[in-house]
Amino acid sequence: MADDPLFWVVALACIAVLVILMIGVGGFAKGGDFNRKHANKVMRWRIGAQAIAIALILLFVWLRSKG
Repeated sequence: MADDPLFWVVALACIAVLVILMIGVGGFAKGGDFNRKHANKVMRWRIGAQAIAIALILLFVWLRSKG
């Protein structure tokens, strides 16, 4: 499975979601100007990245279950 390029794309998408989530949580924890300006935008980016990651995971599972 590790030699499959789609697996690495899925892994990269999941890591991107994690990074965006950590930026958002860090902004909430720190508060201040960054949080006021960018909190909603960062969380919208997370939702979009998460939707892409889920779609890629479903595609990976569907393609690999076919044989």
